[in-house]
Amino acid sequence: MWLKIIILVLFIGVVLSLSAGLNFLLRDVGVPDSKRTLYALGVRIALAVLMMICVGYGFYSGILNDSAPWDQHLR
Repeated sequence: MWLKIIILVLFIGVVLSLSAGLNFLLRDVGVPDSKRTLYALGVRIALAVLMMICVGYGFYSGILNDSAPWDQHLR
């Protein structure tokens, strides 16, 4: 259960970083040396990589599985 909570928190962080990057992009139009959008992109990439590592660990350890109701006939 703790892994699912971590993945959810990381996903929310990715969405917040995406919205912050859009906000910085729209506000820093005339500022020549602003790197806030670039930093938001770096944070978003780091959070996405951490989230993929957590999902991979979850599948590898068996905590997460791929049991969708519409895939039951394939097993």
